[in-house]
Amino acid sequence: MANKDYYQLLGVEKGSTKEEIKKAYKKLALKYHPDRAPEDKKKEYEEKFKEINEAASILSDDKKRQQYDQYGSSSFQGGQGGQGGFEGFDFSDLFRSQGNFDDVFDQLFGGDSGRRGSRARRGSDLAYEIEITLEEAFKGLEKEIPLNKLEECSSCHGKGAHSFESCHHCQGSGYMKRVQRTAFGMFQQSGPCPYCKGRGELPQDSCSECGGEGVVRRRKKIEVTIPPGVEEGMRLRVPGEGEIGTSSGLNGDLYLIIHIKKHDYFVRQGDDLHLTVPISFTQAALGDDLEVPTIDGKAKLKIPAGTQSETILRMKDKGMPNVRGHYSGDQMVKVHVEIPKSLTKKQIDLIKQLKEEKPSKGFLEKIFG
Repeated sequence: MANKDYYQLLGVEKGSTKEEIKKAYKKLALKYHPDRAPEDKKKEYEEKFKEINEAASILSDDKKRQQYDQYGSSSFQGGQGGQGGFEGFDFSDLFRSQGNFDDVFDQLFGGDSGRRGSRARRGSDLAYEIEITLEEAFKGLEKEIPLNKLEECSSCHGKGAHSFESCHHCQGSGYMKRVQRTAFGMFQQSGPCPYCKGRGELPQDSCSECGGEGVVRRRKKIEVTIPPGVEEGMRLRVPGEGEIGTSSGLNGDLYLIIHIKKHDYFVRQGDDLHLTVPISFTQAALGDDLEVPTIDGKAKLKIPAGTQSETILRMKDKGMPNVRGHYSGDQMVKVHVEIPKSLTKKQIDLIKQLKEEKPSKGFLEKIFG
């Protein structure tokens, strides 16, 4: 018997992982399955399918692979693992659906779908929308929120019953086998026991608290922490507070979706806060030290002499704290110069005494000459 290069047959490198071998075999098995062969290539597809089946059966088994790497395929003469392909698995209806295909491959390469009914499954995640003020977003807060979710029944500890006996259908193994004769020999397929759903035991009673479901819906309140600097639409994860997992699977997570109420004065842009403050003509012309509001109190803002209307002045570190770092944004103050609509005679006389040059004079001279 000539030595065969199983790695070459599957199109993988010698150091490939079991997952890479599984992926390569799955692709080739789909391509060369006899049920998919054109009429004029039935025999060619059957031979190819048997070859890749043989290669994968060796390379997916650690002991056989070690033996093959050391002695080659000739070491499997006499039915020691290479000729029979995947012993114990039924390929006859493997390709009827992608779901069945994936399940059987998990079994071939060490997966746990043979005990699919008892496989642990993670619980679903939950979302909770919460609205806070900008001040609360600035400081952070602890908040109590109500939840209504499924949890493990405390009476039966999630089992659905208090008394169990070994399943006599599968002898407590949790799975059953089906043997079928095919063109490639006898194959056996394993699947979860339909009677105990892969658990290996049958309940002898039913928990009165959960009705045999193992879970109950409960209302509860939990304390959550919202850190300083959170932004609109941000999702905060609370581990383990989602729906309960099944078969000892992990609970899902709770995600808090943050909404921030519109503020009367401040507009947030990233970590910066924007504020518009009215000032008088005199303050703009002569300058002033102005007390302005900040998100956590008050602060002095220096208005330079000759400040123009709509000028933006920066107040460093007076914005929002960054939720991911140890710094804060700035407060950007736009000053709006308000011109009085009515003046006293004294005010008019004082303004006339300024005798300032009209700004438009030079501008119009440039245009009209």
